[in-house]
Amino acid sequence: MFKIETKKISPNIGADVLNIDIRQPLTPEMQQAVMAAWAEFMVLRFRGQPLSDPELLAFSKNLGELEPPGPNPQGKPYLPDFPELNVISNIKQGGQAIGGLGDGEAIWHSDMTYAASVPFGAVLHGIEVPPSGGNTYWSNLYMAHDTLPAHLKKAITGRKAIHDSTYNSAGIMRIGMQPVTDVTKAPGAHHPLIIQHPRNGKHLLFLGRRRNSYIIGLPVDESEALLDELWAHATQPEFTMVQEWQAGDTLMWDNFATLHRRDSFDPNARRLMHRAQIKGFTPVEAMAA
Repeated sequence: MFKIETKKISPNIGADVLNIDIRQPLTPEMQQAVMAAWAEFMVLRFRGQPLSDPELLAFSKNLGELEPPGPNPQGKPYLPDFPELNVISNIKQGGQAIGGLGDGEAIWHSDMTYAASVPFGAVLHGIEVPPSGGNTYWSNLYMAHDTLPAHLKKAITGRKAIHDSTYNSAGIMRIGMQPVTDVTKAPGAHHPLIIQHPRNGKHLLFLGRRRNSYIIGLPVDESEALLDELWAHATQPEFTMVQEWQAGDTLMWDNFATLHRRDSFDPNARRLMHRAQIKGFTPVEAMAA
């Protein structure tokens, strides 16, 4: 019987997996153990295992059906031979970016919540990393829900928010979009603020990203104040972990149960990462406890 070995990265989210080589095919027992650990810790890290693109794809397929990445500014896959993979990089070749998100800060967000069906998770593999900066953080949205002050929980129960699709997490406007002048009319999906996790049914706070968000049915000033409170609550340090990247690191995260963000880094340094995305679900409002 296979037993997974893990070590917590922070008290409330994230763990290193110590005894699985993800460059090799996983047995059914290993796959089951990884899925159970993922459900428990929300973010799993595998260190010191440089992956080829076929190895990254093969491992990611253990976690669920893959789906192509969201649109990038070039309008075509960064990796034509592996269109299921996305490239996160600040490197340019011949004046052309080889990946997305550049070298600036990527603000707190969950991936692609502006869509009706939200990716379940992602796998990010570090190929080249800068000597400093570019750290990634994750926050536990189960804890954010479970510790909501009573006045906040009452204010958002049964309400939905607009998840704006205008900008990506680096603040770059997506192709074909226009600046938003009225948040009540922002493009994007409308999702409940409190949802149940699609695999375990646990309740969580579901925020997406802050820019151009709007709580439907409220005056804009009330929505803004309430969202500011929710975001400050959900990103408290005790809910979070930090990833200081090393080349050969692979991290997988639950996109429903977490938010994530990235620090900026020296634009003269090189950062190259490849990423797979797990097909997801339409968020469902949590039933009253």
